[in-house]
Amino acid sequence: MLEPFFTPRGIAVIGASRDPYKPGYGVVRNLRDIGFQGGIYPVNPAAHEILGYRCYPSVSEVPDPVDLAVVIVAAERVIEVIKQCAARGIRHVVVSSGGFSEIGEEGRAREQVLVETAKQLGMRIIGPNCIGTIDAHHPVNVTFTIGKPRPGSIGFVSQSGALCVALLMWAEKAGIGFSRIASLGNQADVNETEILAVLGEDPRTQVVTVYIEGVADGRAFMEVAERISRKKPLIVLKGGRGSGGAKAVRSHTGALAGSLEAYQAAFHRCGALQANTLLDLAEWAYTAASQPLPQGDRVAVLTNAGGAGVVAVDALEACGLKLAELSERTRTTLRTVAPPPCTIENPVDVLAGSGPTVYGVALEALLADDGVDAVIVIVGPQDWFLPSSLAEVIGESFARHRKPVLASMMGLEADHPAEALLRRYHVPNFSFPDRAANALAALLKRKRWLETPVGASLELPNLAEIRHATASALQRRDLRGILTAWGIRFPYEGVVHSADEAVTLAARIGYPVVLKAASEKITHKTEAGCVVVDLADEAAVRQAFARIVAAAHTRSSEAALEGVLVQPMLDGGYEVIVGVRRDPQFGPLVLVGSGGIDVELIRDVEIGIAPLSYAQAEELLDATMMGRRLQGWRGAPPGDRAAVLETVVRLGQIAHDFPQIEELEINPLYVLPQGQGALALDVRGALA
Repeated sequence: MLEPFFTPRGIAVIGASRDPYKPGYGVVRNLRDIGFQGGIYPVNPAAHEILGYRCYPSVSEVPDPVDLAVVIVAAERVIEVIKQCAARGIRHVVVSSGGFSEIGEEGRAREQVLVETAKQLGMRIIGPNCIGTIDAHHPVNVTFTIGKPRPGSIGFVSQSGALCVALLMWAEKAGIGFSRIASLGNQADVNETEILAVLGEDPRTQVVTVYIEGVADGRAFMEVAERISRKKPLIVLKGGRGSGGAKAVRSHTGALAGSLEAYQAAFHRCGALQANTLLDLAEWAYTAASQPLPQGDRVAVLTNAGGAGVVAVDALEACGLKLAELSERTRTTLRTVAPPPCTIENPVDVLAGSGPTVYGVALEALLADDGVDAVIVIVGPQDWFLPSSLAEVIGESFARHRKPVLASMMGLEADHPAEALLRRYHVPNFSFPDRAANALAALLKRKRWLETPVGASLELPNLAEIRHATASALQRRDLRGILTAWGIRFPYEGVVHSADEAVTLAARIGYPVVLKAASEKITHKTEAGCVVVDLADEAAVRQAFARIVAAAHTRSSEAALEGVLVQPMLDGGYEVIVGVRRDPQFGPLVLVGSGGIDVELIRDVEIGIAPLSYAQAEELLDATMMGRRLQGWRGAPPGDRAAVLETVVRLGQIAHDFPQIEELEINPLYVLPQGQGALALDVRGALA
């Protein structure tokens, strides 16, 4: 039960101060200024009153009702104060004090004691090292920062207190309001997922936003995030997007599926919109709170400035949106009002001299057009009509049609009356038209996610037998055996230990053949000289065998060559990579895309969270160039996409069901023509 952090009946401020420059003063001031209707109890043994509120020497003397404490004392005293709160019956505490895990080992040890103490006493703690919580409707503000948030419908959770302050200051100037805000600091106890769940259930929060640098439990985060996304928009800004873990990985999949890719895959899976900047997050949130979702990707641009219209069109195309084709009826209407030589095609340029009347008729025509899903209205700076009059025209048209309308009345100050009018009509205004296109693209992405069916999952009648065979193969550390148990096919092949054996097997397979080193220690076999292709006779096989053995031993004294693999030489198919890797936050990830020796150079891959349905696997594949190539590229016969999807789904299920598998990769999966299946030509992996 975390509701007392947002709707307490009484608040003890432990460490309250008479000094206006200290946080303990700021908390009491903010509670007063926001109009908190419950009890405000400053705790300071050296003071009689602060800002007119009676002070208490200790929390034990604070009267009822009190169900939340804000602690702003030296780190060394926090544990003692927590115990005093518990004795007083307070079970919810915001620890704003710093001096914990953020300062190093000593602080980490102190934080661990704090967590253990709270758990033993049945308490919940936000922080330490945070600025606290705000509910603009209750209202309550236990932060110590300057500013009074407007009541609104946007919730914000942040692991950074500074970003909370920055967003509050921006929103105050922009006239945007919040429902609830939580700064979580070190997240020693209450984490981002728990607070997100609270905002997801809060009826006054219509859009949930969050800044995170990491998550405590990736799968729990995804479960809550998807539950929220089904009801209201969830917008996430991920901090720390650099990837430094690639050095330790042992396969291509590990190199490509770093932590950033894992977060991106998780956000996509649960319907969270991933913002790239804090401005993205703020603008998308306000747009999502005020605008309906577009029914499609067809956008009309109405402008009085040609250059601004070009910028908008470029931005729309870059975001995956397209210009709507206007109906003849719409063009006829535009001709009747637009001054010559205006452009009546999309983008519609009504020229610099046009005022609210021309804009109003044009906007009405565009919104009435069944082929238009949304309109961006651009107004260049001018001085021949009042911006407020045009803002009212835009707002009234939006109210009548309820299609997305985004404005870019450039050059307006945040406190301009036209801005206030647009806000009253719930029309977001952007400083530049490319920002409007960016926000509109976020709405469309949410629309498409909501409409995407989850699809059928893998169903196998003999699953118990498959899992038994898999467990047996895992005991033998037999990667091929694992895949074979799940019906993933290999070509007729074998591992040999002499040139004579190689020649015998090659004759049985049929020329031409391929020889490659059988070694888990060599990742890039081609670069190591450990793959020789298109061997047409016995002499070539013997020569290739000797070459591979020599190259393997030269490459590394630890190469541990297990033998030489002999396979048929295949031609005319497609080389695909399919792999899985276990992420510490989100569990098994699945990767699919263009395979072969250039996989890391091309980087044509998409990553998802296992297990996958067939529809989810197809979405990943279709997002790659390989997905398009498999449909038949420049006259080439289509590849067996169904076989690829089957492999992706099965590999994801393997990784999900068997946590001992840290990495498992097929590269290449050789995809034969449509209806002929696919063959795993090379397999690598790592088992726990």
